[in-house]
Amino acid sequence: MKKTIHLEAIDPIEIYGAGNRILNEFCSYFPDLKVVARGNEIILDGREDDIFLFSERMSQLIERRHHKMNLTIYDVEDIFDGESSPDKFRLSGDAVIVHGTDGKPIRARNKTQQEMVKAYFDNDLVFAIGPAGTGKTYIAIALAVRALKNREIKRIILTRPAVEAGERLGFLPGDLKDKLDPYLQPLYDALEDMIPSRKLQEFMADGTIQIAPLAYMRGRTLDRACVILDEAQNTLLAQLKMFLTRMGCNAKFIVTGDATQIDLPRRSDSGLLQGTRLLEGIKGIKTITFSNDDIVRHPLVTKIVKAFDSLPEGDA
Repeated sequence: MKKTIHLEAIDPIEIYGAGNRILNEFCSYFPDLKVVARGNEIILDGREDDIFLFSERMSQLIERRHHKMNLTIYDVEDIFDGESSPDKFRLSGDAVIVHGTDGKPIRARNKTQQEMVKAYFDNDLVFAIGPAGTGKTYIAIALAVRALKNREIKRIILTRPAVEAGERLGFLPGDLKDKLDPYLQPLYDALEDMIPSRKLQEFMADGTIQIAPLAYMRGRTLDRACVILDEAQNTLLAQLKMFLTRMGCNAKFIVTGDATQIDLPRRSDSGLLQGTRLLEGIKGIKTITFSNDDIVRHPLVTKIVKAFDSLPEGDA
């Protein structure tokens, strides 16, 4: 039996992949089927049941492409391993959140990160609090990128309070953006792990992805967006209130922070812990607390954090 599949309204290379890598991976599941790709046509020759299944799964792959910026061989594996399209299944456990620019899967690496992923789907506002190196911000950005790829949101907004952490921004060269970019660099780094450089530049240029100091949030209403406030331990309670009240329709807010690394002149001015206490028990809001045992960086980071935690308060 023979059949020709016509790829309509889509560039064939988006389905075939560079050097036909994705198509070859797809065809590896049909060893008895002859497949010839010519432009936007895929010509099949083989058993009727193989052709039927090939056509069905190819439709799933094309549908998946409509919800992602690009496909990888992992998408092919997902389809044949029984996962439904990315916008229709709910993440749980160690399920892949998103694939990095190198094709590697990004997923929760410990129980607390898994709890954070679950909290994201169960709530519109999630606080993730804990020491450095626990992956709070990285998981938050991965969830945001996934939502953008799946077209669940229209934009990602990442923000940090522009607190001078040991250096005076006024003495750095350049305009305000030049001064702030080094402080916001960890957010850029995470995005670059998950979105190809050229596409990231396009998203930044057209406002699909925005990175800005917290003060720039004032007066905005953020609809259908995933909004992440990083380093929230450096916000005043009034600033935190200002940020949280930006939430619009169909929005997800994630607030991350480390109460042991407050850079404000007075540690007691930090609004992060005050805010979570005030909002405790409200439906739709969840706080996830990370511990030193959740650190996923170099093994020495855990020992370093514990050593500094042993100092009397105010000495660190």
